[in-house]
Amino acid sequence: MMKTIDKSGATRRGFLKGSAGGLAALGAGVNLFNINHAWSADAVYDGGVFDAGGATLNVAEWGGFWEEIVRKEMLDAFEKDFNCKIVYESSFPWFPKFVAGGPEKPPFAIANWNYGEMFKTAAAGDFFTPVDEVVENVPNAKNIWPFATATGVGITWSYTRYCYAYRTDLVDPPIKSFKDFWDEKYAGKRGTYVTSNGLQMDFFIAACALFGKDQYDLDAGYEAMKAAMPMKISDFTGNMQTLLERGEVAVAVQHDAEVYQMMDRGIKVAPYIWDEVKPILTQTKTVSKYLEPVQKKLAYALLNLTLDTKLQSVMCDKFYQRPVNKNVVVTPNLSSKGVSNTEDSTAGYWTPDWKSYNENEADIVETVNGIFAG
Repeated sequence: MMKTIDKSGATRRGFLKGSAGGLAALGAGVNLFNINHAWSADAVYDGGVFDAGGATLNVAEWGGFWEEIVRKEMLDAFEKDFNCKIVYESSFPWFPKFVAGGPEKPPFAIANWNYGEMFKTAAAGDFFTPVDEVVENVPNAKNIWPFATATGVGITWSYTRYCYAYRTDLVDPPIKSFKDFWDEKYAGKRGTYVTSNGLQMDFFIAACALFGKDQYDLDAGYEAMKAAMPMKISDFTGNMQTLLERGEVAVAVQHDAEVYQMMDRGIKVAPYIWDEVKPILTQTKTVSKYLEPVQKKLAYALLNLTLDTKLQSVMCDKFYQRPVNKNVVVTPNLSSKGVSNTEDSTAGYWTPDWKSYNENEADIVETVNGIFAG
C-alpha cells in the first residue's frame, strides 16, 4: 500500500511545541510511522558551527568556474568546520533526479535552481521544506529582501536582470524599449535561445504579456516570435556572447551580468534592462523536505552561509551577480554600471506564472520550435 505523506506544511518545531496537542492526537490514533520516523525529529539550526560526525551532504549546483569559486570561498571550509563531506552534483537538470525517487528519497539535500524547473519539481510532489520553516532555521534570512522568499518554494540568494544586449556600434539609436527588438532593421541580426533555455522562456512570456492581453496570451507570443524571424538561435549565453563579439547579432536576449562582463572586456555592448516587465534570472535554493535531521541541519547551515555578506560579495565580484542580503554593498564592477542594492532597486520584480507555463510547455515548445525551424 502506498504511504501517504503529510502535506500540511506544519513545522516540526511547531509540532514539538504543541506537545500536549500531539499527545491528544496520539490518543486519537495518529499514524505512528510518521511520528516515530527520523523525519519527525526537530532539525533546528541557530547559526552556529556543529560537528556533523562525518555526515554526507548531497548538493546540486552549477559546475565549471562557478563550482570552483563556491568550493574555494565556502564549501572547503564548510566541510572542515562542520566535519562533513560535500558531494557536489553539477549534471543538470535536477527535475528527473527528484521525480525518479519521489519526495521521501531526495537525491539532494539542497539544490540550486532557476525558476522554471524549480516550479515544475514543486508541482510534481511534496519535495521541499516550506519556506517559512527554512527561514525560521536560517538566521541570515532575516537580512534579505522580501522578493527573495516571495515564490513560496525556495529562497533566492543571487540574481541578475533580464535585458537585451546590443552592439553600441551597430545599433543607433540605442535600444529603449522591449519592443525595439522587433525593428525591421534588425532582421537576421536578432538573437534568442532554444526553447529549453530559461532566457527564451522568460522572453516568450514577456512577449505574451506585452503584445497580448496578459502573460497567458500564447497566441500573441507566437505571433511575436514569428514577427521576430529570422533570428539567430543559440543554445546558451556564452555562445550568444560570441555572436555579439563577432557582430553576427546586433541585439540579443541576455541577462545583465553577461553584458557587464563583456563591457569590462572592452566589447562595444550595452544593456537595455527590461522595464515594462521585470522578470529576474535567479539563483534559488531549496531544502528537501524528507531528510534525516543531520542532513537537514547541514542544509540549513549551508544556506545560511550562502546568504552571508561574504559569499554574496564574492558572487558580485566574480560573476556580476546581484545580492539579496540588504547589508551587501555592491562591488565596484557593478556599482560602476549603476547597479545598487536598495529597496527601491528591488521594487517591482515580476515572477511569471510558471505553473501555467509548465502546463502549456509541450504546446509552447512544439509551436515555437516550428517557428524557429520555418
